[in-house]
Amino acid sequence: MKRREFITLLGGAVAWPLAARAQQPANVPRVGILSPAASEAAATLTAFREEIRNLGYIEGQTIALDFRLSKGIMDALPALAAELVRIPVNVIVTDTTSATLAAFDATRTIPIVMGTTGADPVALGLAKSISRPGGNVTGAQMLTGLSQKRLQLLKQAFPDAEHIAVLANPKDEISVSEMPRAEMAAAQMGVHLIPFAASTPAELRALEPSALSHSDGLLVMPGGMFWNNRATIIGIAAMARVPAIYPEREYADDGGLIAYGPNPVVHFRLAAGYVDRILRGANPGDLPINASSQFDFVINLRTAHALGIALSPDFVSAANEVIE
Repeated sequence: MKRREFITLLGGAVAWPLAARAQQPANVPRVGILSPAASEAAATLTAFREEIRNLGYIEGQTIALDFRLSKGIMDALPALAAELVRIPVNVIVTDTTSATLAAFDATRTIPIVMGTTGADPVALGLAKSISRPGGNVTGAQMLTGLSQKRLQLLKQAFPDAEHIAVLANPKDEISVSEMPRAEMAAAQMGVHLIPFAASTPAELRALEPSALSHSDGLLVMPGGMFWNNRATIIGIAAMARVPAIYPEREYADDGGLIAYGPNPVVHFRLAAGYVDRILRGANPGDLPINASSQFDFVINLRTAHALGIALSPDFVSAANEVIE
């Protein structure tokens, strides 16, 4: 599948009213949070807030947090990034590669801390190197190419699988960048991928479980909109009775069969530390980007039983957590 065939354009513009905010004390550092999350109560954003408090900040007194959430609409991120620049905030924390790119397009001077970015920041032109970024972007990077590993795990669990459905978001940079890697891995394994695209929560809800009926498994690409709407995706896979592998552990916690990938909550705690150092005077260009080396491999055996699936003992024993 070629990139230009995979990316679709949504028509129309999305208008987002500014949320009313209480007057903040003068001279308090302001931190903008740019995310496709549906609410400030998202686990990643909650973790960031908790870590900021652990570092000694008091929200509304010694620090102000300005949230700009696109509620799953990736096309809204550039306008929201521009709002944060106009405030202006002292630091922007980004959630997803798309949010990081939107912030970078909006400013080359305000420090940007990546909370969750799954693409290579050097390849994207966001940094000169991982050890010394050199510009205004630093933070935590989740390793790329993990869709290959997820596809391998799905094939390992189900050796007879020949047709794998892939759910991807053509508006999310990480989905777009991961597709060629997944296709390469599929070709090497002799697996045929069946792509399904959803770029908004509405498009996701419109996906009929019957569309997956000819698939032997489901590979879900990483992305903020999918993570926010993981209950919908898990429900579709359950109704289709298709075994699925997901990019973050929260999917398995919420009833998904298998999850493999870095933990975004951990990354947002790391992001709080970067923000603290920058507010204390550190230059973001001098702060090395933290490349994730911790991965969650979680299997939900309750879901396996519900689907009538028997996973091999060797496969289950390889997981670092099993939900029974």
